[in-house]
Formats: sequence, C-alpha cells, structure tokens
Amino acid sequence: MQNKGIIKLFALLFGLVSIYQLSFTFKANQIEDTAEQAAVAKIPQTEEDYQSKRNLEEVRYLDSLKTTKIQDGEKFEPIEVYDLGLAEYSYTEVENNAMNLGLDLKGGINVILQISVRDILEGLSGNSRDPIFNKALDDAEELQKDAQESYLESFFRAFDAIKGDTKLASPDIFANRTLSDEIKFDMSDNEVKGIIETKIDESIVSAFEVLRKRIDKFGVTSPNIQRLGNSGRILLELPGAKDIERVKDLVTKTAQLQFWETYKTEEVAPYIMEVNQALVEANKKEDTQEASDEVMEETIVDQDSTSNAIDELTGQMETDSTSVEDAYPLGIQSFGRGGPVIAVFLAKDKEKVLEHLNDPKNRAALPSDMRYVKFAWGIQQEDSEYVDLYAIKGNRDGVPQLSGAVISDARQDYDQVSRPAVSMQMDARGAKIWEEMTKTAYETQGNIAIVLDNIVYSAPSVSTGPIAGGNSQISGSFSLTEAVDLANVLRAGKLPASAQIVQADEVGPSLGQEAIDSGMKSFLIALAFVLLWMVFYYGKAGGFADIALLFNILLIFGVLSSLGAVLTLPGIAGIVLTIGISVDANVLIFERIREELAKGKSQKESIKDGFSNALSSILDANITTGLTALILFVFGTGPIKGFATTLIIGILTSLFTAIFITRLLVDWYVNRGGNLDFSTGLTKNLFKNINIDFLRKRKIAYVISGAFIVASLGSLFFGPGLDQGIDFVGGRTYQVRFDQDMSVEEVKNDLYDVFESAEVKTIGGPNQLKISTKYLVEDSSIEADEKVQSMLFTTLQKYLPEGMTYQEFLEGSGDQKIGKMLSSKVSPTIADDIKKSSIWAILGSLVVVFLYILLRFKKWQFSLGAVAAVFHDVLIVLGIYSLTWRFMPFSMEIDQTFIAAILTVIGYSLNDTVVVFDRIREYFNENLGWTFDTTINKSINSTISRTLNTSLTTLVVLLAMFLFGADSLKDLLFALIVGVIVGTYSSVFIATPIMYDTAKKGDATDALKKKVKEDVEEA
Repeated sequence: MQNKGIIKLFALLFGLVSIYQLSFTFKANQIEDTAEQAAVAKIPQTEEDYQSKRNLEEVRYLDSLKTTKIQDGEKFEPIEVYDLGLAEYSYTEVENNAMNLGLDLKGGINVILQISVRDILEGLSGNSRDPIFNKALDDAEELQKDAQESYLESFFRAFDAIKGDTKLASPDIFANRTLSDEIKFDMSDNEVKGIIETKIDESIVSAFEVLRKRIDKFGVTSPNIQRLGNSGRILLELPGAKDIERVKDLVTKTAQLQFWETYKTEEVAPYIMEVNQALVEANKKEDTQEASDEVMEETIVDQDSTSNAIDELTGQMETDSTSVEDAYPLGIQSFGRGGPVIAVFLAKDKEKVLEHLNDPKNRAALPSDMRYVKFAWGIQQEDSEYVDLYAIKGNRDGVPQLSGAVISDARQDYDQVSRPAVSMQMDARGAKIWEEMTKTAYETQGNIAIVLDNIVYSAPSVSTGPIAGGNSQISGSFSLTEAVDLANVLRAGKLPASAQIVQADEVGPSLGQEAIDSGMKSFLIALAFVLLWMVFYYGKAGGFADIALLFNILLIFGVLSSLGAVLTLPGIAGIVLTIGISVDANVLIFERIREELAKGKSQKESIKDGFSNALSSILDANITTGLTALILFVFGTGPIKGFATTLIIGILTSLFTAIFITRLLVDWYVNRGGNLDFSTGLTKNLFKNINIDFLRKRKIAYVISGAFIVASLGSLFFGPGLDQGIDFVGGRTYQVRFDQDMSVEEVKNDLYDVFESAEVKTIGGPNQLKISTKYLVEDSSIEADEKVQSMLFTTLQKYLPEGMTYQEFLEGSGDQKIGKMLSSKVSPTIADDIKKSSIWAILGSLVVVFLYILLRFKKWQFSLGAVAAVFHDVLIVLGIYSLTWRFMPFSMEIDQTFIAAILTVIGYSLNDTVVVFDRIREYFNENLGWTFDTTINKSINSTISRTLNTSLTTLVVLLAMFLFGADSLKDLLFALIVGVIVGTYSSVFIATPIMYDTAKKGDATDALKKKVKEDVEEA
C-alpha cells in the first residue's frame, strides 16, 4: 500500500481530534453530575415538591457557572472549569463542544408548530368580510387535509376556483389602507400573489425570531429551532427541558408587542436604594449581636444620603470593594445616568431582584403616583454578564397605550448619518395615539420603551417634536444585526398569527436515563460478541480487524461531537448496527485473501490481491446502503434523522478503517515476519468445498416466497391489517408506569367509557402501558392537550398510588417514577403529510437503487433482480407485522421509526445482493468457458461464507439490542431482525434467480460475456 505515512498521519490526527472532542462530553457529564449532587444535598426528599425544587436548583447551579465572571486585569472573564494544559475552557465552551443528546436520551420536548397562515391572511385583509375571500379560506382548510402544498397555495387555488369577477386587489380584500403603498387596485391576481407571498414569509420569519429569542431566554442546553420549508411549520427541540408546561405556553402564546412610557433614573433610584437598605437591615438581624456591631461599623449605609450611594455606584465616589456585597445585597452594580435605564445588575440576579422589587411589603413604600410601576429587563448582550433594569409607567388595568397590532410595517433602515436604524409604519388609529405619546415624551424629555414579551428592546427618546402620520424612525447606537432584530420584533406584533402544536413528543428525564443505560448495555454486549467472533473466525487477523473496529467507534463518536450532531436512541441503534455491518468490509477482504492463499500465492501477494479484489464489492455494498440512509436523512425528522446521520457517518468511517487501518496493521505484522492464516483451526476449511446448486432450488424458493407474499397480502388487505401509529392517523399517545401489574382490558374499558376511542398495550413490562386516543384529535390547542391529559389522570387515578397529585403524575413520583413517562401528539393534517412523505421515501430509495445498479452493472436484469428482492423483503416484513401485532408483548405500530427500519432493510438486502452480483460479474471475467448457471452457482457458493458471517454478526448485534436495549426500540429492532433474515435469503434465492431467469432468455447471457471480452481487450 502506497502513502502509508500520510495514512498514519491522518489516522493519528483523526484519533486525537476525536479524543479531544469527546473529552468535553466527559467533562460536561462530570459537571452535571456535580450539579445534581449539589441539588440533592440542598433539597431533602422530605420537602414538598422536592423534585421540581431540585431541578430548579440544578439549573441555577449550572447557570452560575455560565454567568459568573472573575476580574482579569481590566476585563471580566468567565470562570474556567476545564484545563487541558494548552488551553482553558469555561462551562459554556465545554457545553457547546460536548455531544448533544437528543430528546429520547435526555428528556425534554420536541414540537412542530404550525403558524396560522389563515390568521396572517385575515390580518393582511383587515379582517375582510368579503364572502368570496372567506369561502376561499374555508375551502383551503379542506384542501389541506389531502394536499402536499402549503396553506397559501391551497388558498390561491381555492380563490381562483370561485372568484368570478372578484380580484385579490379588491379594496375589500388586499388593496386596503394598510397595504395601499404596495397593492394597487389595478394589479392582477398574479402580481398580488407575489406580494402576499412575501408578506407571509416576513410574518413567519418574524414569528421564528420571536420564538428563537424566547427559547434562548429559556436557557436549555443545545436547543434546535428551524423552519420546515415554506409550510409555515417550525421545528423546536429542547432536550433537557424539565418544565414542559412552561415550554408549551412559551412557544404558543402570541407575541405581545407593547409601547410604554418610562420613568427616569432619578425617579426610581430612591426606591431601589430603600429596598436595598431593607435587605441590609434584614441581614443584620440574622447575625449575632457581636457580628452585627462589626458589620454596622464597616458597611452601614447612610439612609439620609441616598444621593451619595448613587454617586458611589455611578463612579463618583470611591468604594471599598470588599464591602460592596454587604452594602448592596440587592446586587446593584451601578445606576443609570438620568435616562430610562434605572440600574444595572448581574444577569444571574434577575429573579432575586424582581422578587424583592415586587414584594408587596416593599412596594407599599412607593409614592402614590408610582404604585403601578412595572419593572422590566433589557436585552443582555452576548459578551456581557450585566443587564439593564427599566421602570415602565404602568396603569391599573395593565394595558399599554399602544400595542403591536397597529404596526403595519417595519424594516431595517439608515438614519441621516448612515447609522443603522429602524423605520416603522402604523395604521390610522395607531398613528393618532403615537402622536400623543411622542408629544408627551418630547415635552417631558422622556422615553418610550418598545417591549416584546416583557423584554425592553429599545427605549428611544423623542428629540424632534410630536411624530404625526404614523411614520417613525428609531435610531441610536444600533449595530446592523440589532437593527434587523428590532425590525423583526416590530413586525412580529403587527399581525395576530397564532401558533398551534401539531406534533409533539415529551419524554421524562427518568425514561431518558433508562434509555441511556439500556442502550449502553446492549452496545457493550454486541461489541463484545463481534470482537470475540472475529478473533474466533479469523485468528490474529480478526484481532487487527477488532482494533480497526474500536478505532471506528471512536471516530463515529468524535465526528458526531465535532459536527454538533444530536445523538438519539435510534442514533445509538444506528451505531450498533454499524458495528454489526462494519465488519462486513473486513470479512470481504479476509475471505478474498483466503481465496488467494488457496490458489498458492505468497502471503504478501495474497494480502495485496485480497484488498484490491474486495474493493469493488465493498464500495458497491456501502454505496447502496448509504443511498438509502441519505434518503432517510432527507425525508426523516427528529430521532429518525439521527438514525440516518449515524448510519451515514458509520459507513464512511467503516470504509476508512477497514480499507486503510486494517491494512496498516496487517502489513506491519507481516513485514515483521509474522504469519497470518486468516483462520483458526476450527474455521480453516469451513465452507471451503461447498458446492450447492442454488439455481435448481429456485422454483422451491419461488413457491415458498409466493406463499409468504400471498399470506402477507391477504393479511394486509383482508385481515387485521397494520396497526397504524399516531404518526399516520393522528391522535395522542401516553406511556404510563404503575406500581403494580396492570390488566390491559380493564384499563381499556375504563378509558373507552371516557374517550370513546382508546388503544391500550403493554410496553416494556406488565406495569407499563401505552395508551392512545383520538379524542379531540382535530383540536391542537394547549387547552385540548390539558383536557385530555387531565381526563386521563382522573380515569387512571384508582390504579395509581393513593394520594398521588396531578403534578406528581406528570413529573413521575418516587424512585420508580410512577406516572406519565412519555407523551406524543400528531394532528391529522401533519399525520397525512408524514404518511405521504414516508411512501415517497420508500419509492424514492427503490428508484435510486435501481438506477445505481443499472449504472454499475450495465444490465437491467441486475436492477430488476435487486428491486424484486427488495419488494419481496418489504412485503414479508409488512405481512409479519400485520399477522403478529395483536399479540406481541411490545408495540408494533407503523410509524416513522418503522419506516426507518424498512429503509434500513432495503439497504441491508441490497448490500447482500450487490456482493453476489459483483462476484458473478467477476467470474464472467475470469471464466469465459463456464456456462451461465455454473457461473452463478459458483458465485453464490464462493460468497456464502461472507454472507453467513455478516448476517450472523448483524443478527447477534440486533438480538442483543432487542433483549437488553430500550423498550421503545423493540419494534424497530424486530423489523430489522426479520429484515436481515429475509434479506439474506432473498439475495440468494430471489434476486439472483430472477436475474438469471430474465437474462437467460434472449441474448443477455451472450451480451454479458461480450461486454466482459471488450473490457478485457481494453485492459
């Protein structure tokens, strides 16, 4: 092998980078364990609602590591928690570099939000009452039930079908006062459609930005938020989020954009100091009298000199830094300088500060004209640990003079001196109120705060007099990014676009930890078997393959961590499956080397030719599997995408380690004088003289397969059919754990009386039930979710521990975590989309594979044989599911996970088939005198060792995961186990015989031989 030095260098670098990346994961886990232990030590189990308090304490501990900074010279730097010698890292950096765990491993929530495009259209039309317009909106709702297009496209289609003489540019629809600058009465419908598409997209972008800022404020690890095409849907993943109800409220409430007048520093600072002094006095009382006297001598604040205290904090007086914490327990860092910023605090103290400022005992000291004051925080800058406090002039009703509903447009602009600014336009009602507000602000030299979701984004002053007409420009020391963000914020309030959760998955943290534990157990068992089997079958060479396999695993985790990919439970399944099939490349190589040795070649020559001859089969087999994984990645979402990601990465790293690392180790050993037989005493002559006439048995195989296919089709169309999960039909599913074994029929009858639709199955054990219902399936609101969940609790209460509260049921009670462990929701509309995209994924993979094999082998007979075998495998897997789902002790629902299994089965089946086809093509090359059937029979016989080796290792890996892995993966693993068995059978008895039967008719056989002769002459 040439360029060994470069390969060694790359292997060393890849290994070091992987270890470096994974070290952050280990450190992050260590810190999180410390935080958990600290929370347990601080909050005893005897306290009421101790689990929630521990969760909150754990979050505070970790937040303190992120927000606390120490002074380094003139700068404040984050605390360093990880020292690698060459570099030091803060907790934020450690967290960002650590491997991201998915929802099913860490717990949390995963939702798909549907932004209501109908709401946006109604807002753009000024809530038009035009009957054609409203009929088109209703018709679009119906079209969406079966359409794969966006709601806007359905609306346009519905409007065109019924519009008659009505135009979109009608003054009663979109040519209204709000859109008068952009839509004119004489515009055609096509012109208006383009403008409306832009407006809809702007509104969805605005909603996306608001959600992103809300999630950033929520403080979860590695949140993921992304738009899903142009559908108006937004995917939101929050691994580790513990307060699920708060998350739901956070992501579904409409953006509250408001405009308020503000107080100035000097008006509110005395109250801030008064609250601070009250804390000083309270702290003194808690100390002993002696300590109290000492503190009074050193840190007492002169109550008669509030201005002096303010001067200290604004830098006018020098202060003893050692006494600041005692003198200012409220955490005041500095006061504002006469503007709208009242004071500056550390971000980590925000909750504490508001708690004291809003304490009724303290607020009683406020002047009567300030009793409705509202305190709000400004935006915290990314590179700062400080945050500004504003005081808003509230009122009895808590209603602002002006809300975001009056904003008709907002955009990033530039002021007169070319600084980034924001221009906004209001409707007529808003313009009138805005003129009055700006007049007051101008006369009093005050400020107007722009507030979104209780965060002050800007508080500009008015320097040019009252602003009439509703056109305004907000300028200041904005960066371009800040100006763009503020424009998005202003636009977010202009249209009331509601957001509904159309798909959701909630996983409790205890279930996530159990999944990690069971996944690790199955991983180690599967790995141990594969390592031992390779040594047993191939001797020392197998040991070298094991080293390459372990290095491969290191690279997989390293690459996942480096890319910031999310590791999910199906992702672990993908890694373990990669372990099972990654030995395939080494098996192919070692089998070829054994063949070369049997021909009497020297050891070095056999190794060289073995690696060379196996390369074609290795590439073909992995490319076909990779293509199906790629399609799965494109069509899948959430955990399924994680499965595809690990499978793709595993294929690439397996190729590198098998082709290069194993070769380096083998060459190193042989060059030192070592001898490798690539077998052991028990396996040396195994399968050596096998000579089975497979083609003669093909008719028996056709009959057997035909019987299975007929039974499968009969069960699918005339029997029980498939158990379609909520992914495909819509509904809500809950996994509930009890402290006793449960009767499925008894619980089902109780639930049916309440919901009139309920499916109950045992999952994992007799004390765990999976409950599905279509009750209120058409209602995706939070209120409907809460109603169904509350009814479920009430119905199940007699089976739960006595005295269990609703909150304990939601969070899991006791060490066993009795209660709800997991819940999922899918609306009928998105369920239909999932079903159709799944069908397209399967058909797409078949077409892609057919074309690849046609391109690679040049003859359609090869493609036909491969695709026929795949159809055979898929039908039989579907048939077995249809026949057995009613009595299997685990869930066998047809959902996205099952589709992942089907696509994996397709990839595996093709992997086997392509290896046989490669050998057939090779034997045509080498043995032109053989008959067609002899060539095929000998090809199958020569690959039988590889086929059984790979199938056996893969099967044992899958069985280890099935027996010891997570319950939620049993349906996926069962499909894979059946698929591996059927796929191995079909590659020998279906794919190859069909290729043979179609090729032997006509001149295909001669054409194959002629093609080979031409290749030989060219060579």
